[in-house]
Amino acid sequence: MTKNKYVRYGIIALLAVAVVIGLYMNKNNSQIDIEYTNFLTLMDEKQIEEVQISNESKLKFKRVEDETKYVTDNPRIEGLKEKLLLNGIKVTENSGSSMYMLQYISSTLLFVGLFVFIFRSAKKQGAGGGMMSLSAKPVEADTLTQGFSNIAGNIEAKEQVQDVIDFIKEPDKYVKMGARMPKGIILYGPPGTGKTLMAKAIAKEANVAFFSVSGSDFVQLYVGVGAGRVREIFTEARKHKKAVIFIDEIDAIGKKRSHNAANSNDEKDQTLNALLTEMSGFRDDEGIIIIAATNRLDMLDDALLRPGRFDRHIEVGYPDINAREQIIKLYLRNKPVAEDVSSTDLAKQTVYFTGAMLENLLNEAAIGAARNNISVITKDDIQVAFYTVIAGKEKKDRSSITSLDRQITAFHEAGHALVTKLVAPDNSVTKVTIIPSTKGAGGFSMNIPKDKMYLTKKEILSQIKINLAGRAAEEIVFGSENVTTGASNDIEKASEYIKNYIMKYGMDEEVGLINLGVIMGQDRVDNQMILDKCSEKIKELYEDTKKIINENRSILDNLTESLLEKETLEELEIASFFH
Repeated sequence: MTKNKYVRYGIIALLAVAVVIGLYMNKNNSQIDIEYTNFLTLMDEKQIEEVQISNESKLKFKRVEDETKYVTDNPRIEGLKEKLLLNGIKVTENSGSSMYMLQYISSTLLFVGLFVFIFRSAKKQGAGGGMMSLSAKPVEADTLTQGFSNIAGNIEAKEQVQDVIDFIKEPDKYVKMGARMPKGIILYGPPGTGKTLMAKAIAKEANVAFFSVSGSDFVQLYVGVGAGRVREIFTEARKHKKAVIFIDEIDAIGKKRSHNAANSNDEKDQTLNALLTEMSGFRDDEGIIIIAATNRLDMLDDALLRPGRFDRHIEVGYPDINAREQIIKLYLRNKPVAEDVSSTDLAKQTVYFTGAMLENLLNEAAIGAARNNISVITKDDIQVAFYTVIAGKEKKDRSSITSLDRQITAFHEAGHALVTKLVAPDNSVTKVTIIPSTKGAGGFSMNIPKDKMYLTKKEILSQIKINLAGRAAEEIVFGSENVTTGASNDIEKASEYIKNYIMKYGMDEEVGLINLGVIMGQDRVDNQMILDKCSEKIKELYEDTKKIINENRSILDNLTESLLEKETLEELEIASFFH
């Protein structure tokens, strides 16, 4: 029997003894309390057999031919014992020390047992796999299934990590040349673009163990726990000699530290310092690389991004049209697809789709085809899935929608389509529908811009007009008092555009070529001035939008009439109104 078993059985025995003593005491304490006057009456009637006197607040006694235990108030008067004896009652004296001793032993045993149990549990957890431990278990290289062959697009990102993979495989080759491996790589970009997949592929291509944690795993209530977890994962990685440590959402611990002591967070600061210290301790010939992912590179602390820490910053952005086509082909590779499905056409329709969104789109299409007992995925299945991903599932029961609601939705969506075709002719309006969805949308207009690296000033202003067009159409047709909440999402998007237009892009003539957040500091920006400026510009663009709609009112009415009749208009039908 091992030492651990002896200790475990000892703890169980202590707890068992404490419980038995407690039960015994509880049993002994089961008694009936009567008033002292009734006690005196019983004594006069010779109904009391034995009395136990002590210094306690109660007297214990037994009645004649009755095994029940009784107690009454102790009067603590002189001559009580003599009086009891003269009445022929047996008297015993008890100081109460034995009961107190039992209570003391029981409490001590219980306390010691619980203390030892909790201490050993905490020690075990801290050593591996509990509340205080990260339990960093790697995925070994031979169990990783996704390499670069499973990543379509992101050509530039893959090229930037090829030498890192080679360095992990053959570090001596680079050390001889006086080169050192980058201590860390930051993968940044929008959610769903494949940052985690890229990190796994690097480990797979380098044939090393893959440790994966999230930044939130290090964020704890107790100071020092996060730092301990950082040291733990690095210790485990060094046991493998070569490894990839991936920290997702690193901004959870790596945000810029506050210069104000009142706003600092000791736990986060200690955790970040531990990470920086561990990274500085890598030897040049060690085959361990840290890869971190974030959606917001600008939020990270400068100490993380300097050379010698996370040396390389690699963007994993939205795929362009060619990359989207490759991704679509990759996800269709093991799916039965009809001949009318074109990956090229689908790539054109999915501007600003991430790899995750494309995978979800094609998966929804496959589910739809299987549900309908179709042997292949058709173009219609993909279009239904497209609607589902963008706006939610089509609402089947539309009996509660009034005629006025349908009219408002039709004019609203027709307004978006009209202004898009007139102010952004390079954009494709592929679909307009007034069919409501389960996500709460009354309808939508599918406005697809061309793939571009930049947005011009004119394009930003045009996009704001497009966002405002639905509300403008409602006001023109139904009056300013009857506009609806249907434009809430449009207004949110327009507000984001105008804020960046003025504060970030330096495109406003009056504010000039400055970033207000940088010049004044985020905490000291004159919010009222920004609000006034944004409001003034939005009003100007809104009036321009209403003017465009009023000048083309006949097209708006024709689009609306067709929408009310057909509910959905495709790209060629929409274009026919503008010839």
